[in-house]
Amino acid sequence: MTDHFAILQDLLGTRHSCRAFQPDPVPETTIRQIIEAAARAPSWCNAQPWQVTVTHGTETDRFRETLRHAVQNDTPKPDLPWPQSYPGAHGTRRLDCGLQLYEAVGIPRSDRAGRARQSLENYRLFGAPHVAIVHSEAELGPYGAMDTGGFVTAFTLAATALGVGTIAQASVAAYAPMIRSHFNLPESRLILCAISFGLADEDHPANSFRTSRAKLSEIYDPRG
Repeated sequence: MTDHFAILQDLLGTRHSCRAFQPDPVPETTIRQIIEAAARAPSWCNAQPWQVTVTHGTETDRFRETLRHAVQNDTPKPDLPWPQSYPGAHGTRRLDCGLQLYEAVGIPRSDRAGRARQSLENYRLFGAPHVAIVHSEAELGPYGAMDTGGFVTAFTLAATALGVGTIAQASVAAYAPMIRSHFNLPESRLILCAISFGLADEDHPANSFRTSRAKLSEIYDPRG
């Protein structure tokens, strides 16, 4: 059991949001391994609400172009409401992450145009050769979405174990109606996020930093 925990700790510590990818495709057998492993995530009543629509090859580029057009011309319309705000430490962590990224890629804090260009990399899928659109059944509501969050975590850890970089992206889900139309998904599917994935470009400066984590005392409230 100790060995299992050490392996898990290593995966959790190694995983990071990859923001630059190599163009090489991930073998289909590896993609299937990742998804089969992620599908072991727990869910309420074993409902397993998650599904993933995964692009390959030219389909990734076709979706990338459709997404770019939506960003330029459509009004964001996510299926789940965005956070109303990021109070306290949540906002500090969010700001710190952004500042670390801009510093890594050499964008001064005063360069608003540069920051905007970097933000658009979200919709270029950071150059990833694949994107997984993660969706759940609308009738399962918030708990189906919460269960699917466990699947997303398991997906990223399984990918890390197999040497594949990932980044989970809520930003892409802002264009949920377009995504359903593009992939011919039924209206009953909630678009929750995307996971862009592929082999990480380890030499790219956007992959050179790691975010900090809250101390145990900030998240653990023991009673009794």
